[in-house]
Amino acid sequence: MSWIKVVGMGPGEHEMMTEQALAALDEADVIIGYTVYLELLGERFSGKELLSTPMKQEVERCRMCLEKASSGRKTAMICSGDAGIYGMASLMIELAEEYGMTDQIEIIPGITAASSGAAVLGAPLNHDFCVISLSDLLTPWELIEKRLRAAAEGDFAIAIYNPSSRKRHDYLQKACDILLETVSPDRACGYVRNIGREGTEHTVCSLAELRDTSVDMFTTVFIGNSKSRIIGDRLVTPRGYII
Repeated sequence: MSWIKVVGMGPGEHEMMTEQALAALDEADVIIGYTVYLELLGERFSGKELLSTPMKQEVERCRMCLEKASSGRKTAMICSGDAGIYGMASLMIELAEEYGMTDQIEIIPGITAASSGAAVLGAPLNHDFCVISLSDLLTPWELIEKRLRAAAEGDFAIAIYNPSSRKRHDYLQKACDILLETVSPDRACGYVRNIGREGTEHTVCSLAELRDTSVDMFTTVFIGNSKSRIIGDRLVTPRGYII
């Protein structure tokens, strides 16, 4: 019987994929995904039919997946991190409704950058937190600003995805300026680049220092809450235990 599994592959290294994710890819006849993600899979799945589309062709990629499953193939759609966190899970389910195939969709969770990056930094998300993407490709910047202000007002620890790109080189600075309306400049922060891949590196800093830092699209940024602090080279948000 054909099926579609939307697979979260974490950062891409096999050791950071779940056994469930690896089993789904082993069983699949066809694996579909963004070109870079297919490359990250390496040789293990080179014998599969591998199909890709460039960036900004997510709808086409999902339809390709649905067509393959309609023809009787076991099909896996891969996403970096977790398929349901800025991934393809929602779009796949929405489009599957057109094909009458929603009952054939299974979502396989993966390790998202908030979790894997937090582990590198220490424990920045050990209390209530939120995740905000600075990409305004699908979300108006005005709404992103509103969410940043709400997170600051609510004293959430924050994980920031997509903090910068060639076209959005100053978006992290803009986000920090919004947070600085409410948050102290010495708020403990940190960031991790190339999470779970060769060349992983991390830095802890203050919010004021973060504002003047250049990052890239492979970086995840962490901003602590009012209780967060830097211990050595670790960013820690206490849970509140008495010690």
